[in-house]
Amino acid sequence: MKKIRSIAFFIIGLFSLGMGIAGTILPVLPGGPFYLFAAFCFAKSSKKMDTWFKNTSIYSKYVEPILLKTGMTRKEKIRINCIADLCILISIFYIDYLFIKIILLLLALYKHYYFIKKIKTIPPKNNQSKSFTKEM
Repeated sequence: MKKIRSIAFFIIGLFSLGMGIAGTILPVLPGGPFYLFAAFCFAKSSKKMDTWFKNTSIYSKYVEPILLKTGMTRKEKIRINCIADLCILISIFYIDYLFIKIILLLLALYKHYYFIKKIKTIPPKNNQSKSFTKEM
């Protein structure tokens, strides 16, 4: 039974990792939550997979800052908020109940408050772009 559970977490972790990578590439899908879930699944699947994932650049770039609560860059905050706002607006447009529309609007406003006041804004890491410009 434990082996089946481990295999299930491994498969779900791989799927979540794939969705996270897709979210990094595609602007409409946030990758961070999928990377966090993949880290959780790999930790539950086996010590070997947990160690492997923690040694990847994906983990150090996307998961560690969230776990260490260092914050998000302004660009990340704007990107996530725009995607979420688009989904909320589409929902508000298609829902017929005024009460639900008001709740969605209040949730959107709270989301903006939370991102602005509660999540620290950190400067972007320009290490890669600096080294690239120096070579040119």
